[in-house]
Amino acid sequence: MDWYLKVLKQYFDFKGRARRKEYWMFVLINTIFSVLLTLVDMGTGLYSDIYGTGLLSSLYSLAVLIPSIAVSVRRLHDTDHSGWWLFYCLSR
Repeated sequence: MDWYLKVLKQYFDFKGRARRKEYWMFVLINTIFSVLLTLVDMGTGLYSDIYGTGLLSSLYSLAVLIPSIAVSVRRLHDTDHSGWWLFYCLSR
């Protein structure tokens, strides 16, 4: 959980490096939270079959969007790549 909170504390920090453990622990905990919030959305009736998402899980995804991009860029820096590689890979 410390790795997850560390990423959230570095909300807009696109400089520096993120070690493998920091990145993957953030991804793991983020995925667990997303699944749990989707289940809560389904249980409370906030899930929309039309859009394939729920209110709580959508708000959570928006809240962690920038930290997710930031930790991905820092991870690329740790592998000696520019942060722009992220956008190149996403555009393919």
